[in-house]
Amino acid sequence: NSGGHEGQALMLQHFAASHNVKLVAVSIGGNNFNFRSIVETCVEDWLLSPEWWPDYCSGESSVTNNFSSSNVATQKSAVKTAILNVAQAMTNAGYSSSQYTILVQDYPSPIPNGSGFRYSQSGYTRQTVGGCGFWNTDANFANSTMLPTIDSTVLGAATVAGLSNVKTMELASAFNGHRLCEKGVGLLEEEGLSSWKSAEAVNKTEWINQIRTVTALLPPYELQEDLHPNYWAQLALRNCLTQAYNAGTPKGGTCTISGTGLNSAGEPNMSLH
Repeated sequence: NSGGHEGQALMLQHFAASHNVKLVAVSIGGNNFNFRSIVETCVEDWLLSPEWWPDYCSGESSVTNNFSSSNVATQKSAVKTAILNVAQAMTNAGYSSSQYTILVQDYPSPIPNGSGFRYSQSGYTRQTVGGCGFWNTDANFANSTMLPTIDSTVLGAATVAGLSNVKTMELASAFNGHRLCEKGVGLLEEEGLSSWKSAEAVNKTEWINQIRTVTALLPPYELQEDLHPNYWAQLALRNCLTQAYNAGTPKGGTCTISGTGLNSAGEPNMSLH
């Protein structure tokens, strides 16, 4: 509780005291590694340097220092503490560990590797149209180093928390094939669709919000939504979470796309395995 504003663990405690909570989903870690500022740096480097003399954010200390062994250890401890705070909140609300499950999830890859972009890194189309202004080298770094480091830190924290009722849901590849600017999918207008509600929109479009940090940022768009799951991705995550809840016998696993179309709940078809 800070200045009259309750933290999420305390809000959970109050809610759980009057509701029968069986599963607590925890998504945490990205902000620990300054995700937002890293994205801004990468896009600015792409916009402000020429292809024949590129500035790579993956070579800047303001980015790479976030992934040093010392900072990884610090953030792993912080995430562990947060998980323990969730458990303490549930204890304070009168629960034993056998009465609920904490499901810790990691992060999905939001952009493809450099070779998987459908817009060239030459010119400005990659950002002005696609909203994905990364150099290929930096996109590769994001998928080979940044994301695995964040994910392993989160999942490692879940392990060292030492709680018997913690399970994990791995999402690193959950949106592969529908990532921002990825080949094989497109914007609505590129796919000849009038609305994201159109038939086939779930199959033909990307599931990640564009980066709007340096292009027009006007309502209804908000800065904090950059590179986050959009409507279809949120429904895909709901599918994953429902499977993890497993009708009251929670289980962990890795969630990925399983085919096209929607299930009976209107969610993209996903598989937790």
